[in-house]
Amino acid sequence: MDIRPIKTEQDHDAALAEVERLMDAGPDTPEGDRLDVLATLIEAYEARHHAIGLPDPVEAIKFRMEQMGLSRKELEPFIGSRARVAEVLNRKRQLSLEMIRRLHEGLKIPAEVLIQSPHQG
Repeated sequence: MDIRPIKTEQDHDAALAEVERLMDAGPDTPEGDRLDVLATLIEAYEARHHAIGLPDPVEAIKFRMEQMGLSRKELEPFIGSRARVAEVLNRKRQLSLEMIRRLHEGLKIPAEVLIQSPHQG
């Protein structure tokens, strides 16, 4: 089968090309097995070398607001007063632990996203 660990970008590119070639391989065939092994190796390599970081907490809140069609007023049960919502969304105030809990439970924003320090910008 001659499959080796993926250690470099060149190895990664070659593995991706091989996966492309094997995409129509049937299950329980030598080609299908090779495809499964290569996909696992590619996934492991990409997790180590191409990991995507968590989003900024304020951007995550704004994204969820957009997804759910929420206004700033509708964030008040999760964050507090109108002024407090504005302070958080304008990066003038960090989220408290209680705000994080309410946003996580009520809007299903992952807690690991909300506990990060917001990016400046």
